[in-house]
Amino acid sequence: MSYHDPDPVIRTTDLVKDFGDQRALDHISLSVPPGVILGVIGPSGCGKTTLVRTLTGITARTSGDVSVFGRDPVTLSSRQRSRFGYMPQLPVLFPNLTVWGNLTFMSSLYGLPVRRRRRRLVELLDLVDLADHRSKQLADCSGGMQRRLSLAATLVHDPELLYLDEPTAGVDPILRERFWDHFRSLRDQGRTIVVPTQYVGEAVSCDVVAVMAEGRLITVQPSDQLSRVAFGGDPIALDFENGWVPNGVKQRLREQPFVRSVRSTETGLAVVVADDQRDVDTLRRYLEAEGTTFASIEPAQPTFDEIFVRIIENDAASRQPVEPTGVAA
Repeated sequence: MSYHDPDPVIRTTDLVKDFGDQRALDHISLSVPPGVILGVIGPSGCGKTTLVRTLTGITARTSGDVSVFGRDPVTLSSRQRSRFGYMPQLPVLFPNLTVWGNLTFMSSLYGLPVRRRRRRLVELLDLVDLADHRSKQLADCSGGMQRRLSLAATLVHDPELLYLDEPTAGVDPILRERFWDHFRSLRDQGRTIVVPTQYVGEAVSCDVVAVMAEGRLITVQPSDQLSRVAFGGDPIALDFENGWVPNGVKQRLREQPFVRSVRSTETGLAVVVADDQRDVDTLRRYLEAEGTTFASIEPAQPTFDEIFVRIIENDAASRQPVEPTGVAA
């Protein structure tokens, strides 16, 4: 089975999903190549889970086109469906079976050969830190343990494509990082992973991030480019001694062609420039030429929470109707 297909693993064009008069997905167009981790980030109820369920074929689309491995997911055969794994938000395993029994059932469902089965299940229980609980009934496991077992069950048949809906919800930070190490390892082997999540900080672990709001796809960007999208350029921290900004500096900076925006901070100014390193140097030379003394100047590092909030706010502002400024003659 090849993991190096040059065609997109997932493609959607003007994908729409309506539930009655409520639009859950609003003309989503997306192309996902093989061998990437795609993070889908957005507030609760924005359509992340509906998107994944539509990509798996569980939920039928209202209109538009969807293809997974070049085919409509609704028409995929059982054999073709075994090429992907889906970890839903809610547990779907059997509470009356043990941890080991659940994994054994899932491995047999996917046709994992008996001679390989035991070793594979032991590896997965070690990954999700459940090896010591293999004989425990699932009904007696905590919610977090059930979540971890769901991940193991999704990985059991080593699929090419993984849909992992909130895979680290309720997982402690140490185990969460272990999961992401494993996801990156799978990515490096050519697998494609789609991760809807409300943990905005996990965007740093994704190759590409799709930001959603109200069923719409706002932007799809490499994770290291999200800051530029959010702020319209590269944010620079310009600090002054004791946080005191000399008179007129803020206004004069706003008038410079390489400056996108300026706002005050506790330590000085936050300046957004058009191009990171080149315009940091340009800004430094400008301040020195006009004799402005400053304490430090360096690229700012906004958190992913700040970036995400800014992207959502910018999108909301762009959709506000423009108030008329006058009366036509």
